[in-house]
Amino acid sequence: MLKVQAITVGPFQENTYLVMDASTGDAVLVDPGDEPARLVATVEQTGARLRAIWITHGHLDHIGGIAGVLRAMPVPVRMHPLDQPLYDEGASQAAHYGLPFEQPPAPDGELADGDDLELGTLRFRVMHVPGHAPGHVAFVGEGVVFGGDCLFAGSIGRTDLLLSDPLDLEKSLARFAALPGATVVYPGHGPATTVAAELDENPFLNGVARIPRR
Repeated sequence: MLKVQAITVGPFQENTYLVMDASTGDAVLVDPGDEPARLVATVEQTGARLRAIWITHGHLDHIGGIAGVLRAMPVPVRMHPLDQPLYDEGASQAAHYGLPFEQPPAPDGELADGDDLELGTLRFRVMHVPGHAPGHVAFVGEGVVFGGDCLFAGSIGRTDLLLSDPLDLEKSLARFAALPGATVVYPGHGPATTVAAELDENPFLNGVARIPRR
């Protein structure tokens, strides 16, 4: 009953995901990063009932659409508390790039490793995967993982950013590698892939290459 619609938004070409239980119409937005009017229109066009916003991490390109979505569809926003410093710096970081940005309100609830999240009849587990960001999480369930900026098709997230840590990302990638091979990976940027494909082809996941140390 899982339906996933990717909406690529903003100058960073970030993937926002509308995740829906087709049997109930319940839905969440994962990482509404920009273009809130377009995201709201997409939700309305599907007939979904938005229940929450789930945040993988607090970088500006993953949170820039939250305020606009909430004006039209007030729902709880959940994020890991270790990313609050990044979340709070969204507006100043956007100003550094010369980008328009509306600072979102504070999250309503915290996420922690092992939390179980319900969406209609669907079930997801929160997996804390720091490295790209200290409070980075992934949402695992129903044969998929919404992995944010940890693992991409053929690549991995940056570790040269504020509060990033390459050693933590190595440990987090090992958790991705331990997921079933058929698991579909929906990343924060770029095309979807699978764990098996990345174990075959991604040098950072299969151990051929190591993450550069700072």
